[in-house]
Amino acid sequence: MTKVNLYLEGLGCANCAAKIETKTKNIVGLSKVNLDFSQSKLTFEYDEKQLSKQDSSLKIKEIEKIVTDLEPDVKVLLKSDSNSKETADAHKSHTHKELIRLGLSLTLFFGSFVAPLFEIKLGLLGIAYVISGHRVLYKSLRNILKGQIFDENFLMSIATFGAIGIGEYPEAVAVMIFYEIGEFFEDLAVNHSRNAIKSLINLKPDKAIVVEGHSQREVPPEEVSIGDIILVKPGMRIPIDGTIVEGRTMIDTSALTGESMPISYGIGDNVLSGTVVMNAVVKMKVSKLYKDSTVARILDLVENASGQKAKTEHFITKFARIYTPIVVGIAAFIAIVPPFLISGAHFHEWLYRSLIFLVISCPCALVLSVPLGFFSGIGTASKNGILVKGSNYLEALSQIDTVVFDKTGTLTKGRFEVSQVIVANDATHKELIESAYMCERHSNHPIAKSIIQYISEHENLSVLETITGDTVEEISGKGVQVTLSSTTYLAGNASLGSLYDLPVPEVQQRGTLVYLFKNKKYVGVIVLEDMLKVDSKKTIEALKKSHHEVWMLTGDRELQAKETAQILSIENYKSALLPEDKFRQVQALKAQGKKIAFLGDGINDAPVLTLADVGISMGSIGSDAAIEASDIVFMTDEPSKLITAISISKFTKRIVTQNIIFALSVKVMIMILGVMGLGTMWLAIFGDVGVALLAVLNATRILNYKHN
Repeated sequence: MTKVNLYLEGLGCANCAAKIETKTKNIVGLSKVNLDFSQSKLTFEYDEKQLSKQDSSLKIKEIEKIVTDLEPDVKVLLKSDSNSKETADAHKSHTHKELIRLGLSLTLFFGSFVAPLFEIKLGLLGIAYVISGHRVLYKSLRNILKGQIFDENFLMSIATFGAIGIGEYPEAVAVMIFYEIGEFFEDLAVNHSRNAIKSLINLKPDKAIVVEGHSQREVPPEEVSIGDIILVKPGMRIPIDGTIVEGRTMIDTSALTGESMPISYGIGDNVLSGTVVMNAVVKMKVSKLYKDSTVARILDLVENASGQKAKTEHFITKFARIYTPIVVGIAAFIAIVPPFLISGAHFHEWLYRSLIFLVISCPCALVLSVPLGFFSGIGTASKNGILVKGSNYLEALSQIDTVVFDKTGTLTKGRFEVSQVIVANDATHKELIESAYMCERHSNHPIAKSIIQYISEHENLSVLETITGDTVEEISGKGVQVTLSSTTYLAGNASLGSLYDLPVPEVQQRGTLVYLFKNKKYVGVIVLEDMLKVDSKKTIEALKKSHHEVWMLTGDRELQAKETAQILSIENYKSALLPEDKFRQVQALKAQGKKIAFLGDGINDAPVLTLADVGISMGSIGSDAAIEASDIVFMTDEPSKLITAISISKFTKRIVTQNIIFALSVKVMIMILGVMGLGTMWLAIFGDVGVALLAVLNATRILNYKHN
């Protein structure tokens, strides 16, 4: 399947965006059609085996016609120019012209109140009406001729014509002027929101400086090859993933991970694109092409997140399609029926009441604020190092009641660390360290590496590092034997002692035990543990405090699982599980009606990640399997990111719900007041454009949300 992105420059009407999406879905040969109003981006896929490149171009022409029919001023582009200077200048020019048009309309409108003659007053109101409403009237007529009746242009045209017909000239002009003013401010608010969202995910580097001998050249990141040496200066964003080969610097990783403190990197360290070099020049060797680099993958995830819409978004889209026609039908009923059924009722009065219905019926507040709210939530999550692949997952996360953790690499660090060094009664600390170093220094086993790292950090190796001429013999499943001259060293598990008929004391310690011998004399034991992450306990505590049920599923043996569960106060756990066992356990929990989030490494747990309502991979942005299998990716290994993610999702859902309730409540209230004869068209216009503007502004609060 081939995916195509089209950018709709100048798209400011959310209701029109929904119509464009609906009509595009009807084009034969296109699938997965989605219009993201937040980014003014229309995406679709087609099968290149069924549609040739020429045919696909014809499909794009069909889309352009749909867009032109609904929004003639909107341009369809194959590449986003939203950041270009030309677009920004055009937007400023458009804003300036709109201010002049609306200012002139207001001047004429208020001038009519002091006009000495009725004819002059009527003339000023007429000119103000034409200046402010000519585009609305044109769009309404054009859409009617195309069979597209129920939109906001039609509603405003009919409402103002009706007001003129019953002699309410000032109110007719006021409705048109203030509707257009509301649209203007809505457009400003939406553009502000879009720019704010873009700034949250503005990770893309502008250039890369490639070093070639003694010369340098600036190129787009897409033109850099694997193995190239690039130079990154202080203040520059690292353009592509790579390894530092010269220099040391502090790097700001906050854009990727949400980590506020810069981290020191030097020669040999791997660095990720999208991070910012702080205080020194470094050279690095490129390890990936730009399209495969971290920043490109993150941008792709975030920019395509709106392709998976939340249930609330789908509901609002469907609701808007039936809401306006129903309200128009009720308005017609109010205008026509009561004058015939109610004694003393006047057609003039009930027509006025019906016009209030027409003005208030536009669903802009809902179709504007709901998608903006969810995408703002996704942008805020990305700023905190949390990548959400769709607003449906953000919404689902706010509804989970059960959290299931994998153990190794999720709650624990996934690597062994020395927790204790126990020296035998008749041995010395020096003998134990010497034995451990001699046995483990040649091994690549994770346990051996952990022991050598511990020794290098805590002991003086100046003498040991000079030793040469030793011979190494691996003893499968038991340990290792090293011989140097006449000295023999042994390191391994308890079964190693029985192999050599050596006494091995029983050590009551949890964790992995490495027994050490020198010339067949027991000199001590080193205890290693897969240490808990520093924030694991507080994460579990926070989940319990918020009334989430917590489970731990692990492939570890019962003793290790039980000890970890006890330390973290996890009552529900299962041990010695294979991936298929974890799948069945989560399946059983779902059968009980639980809404489940599963946190794992994104590789071995891929089936469970897919099964859960929300699958989350931990610190696995480097893993393609993690990105494919999970719905949310944490950029760091901190399980506490889950608390932040849940908090953002609940705040986003709360704001979206507030907007829906607020908009509908105000509209229904004004409708009731209108029917009772207590409302005015002034109030109705506030209920339309005023509520829409307030809802959009409320949605932007998500962009500034900070989890405590």
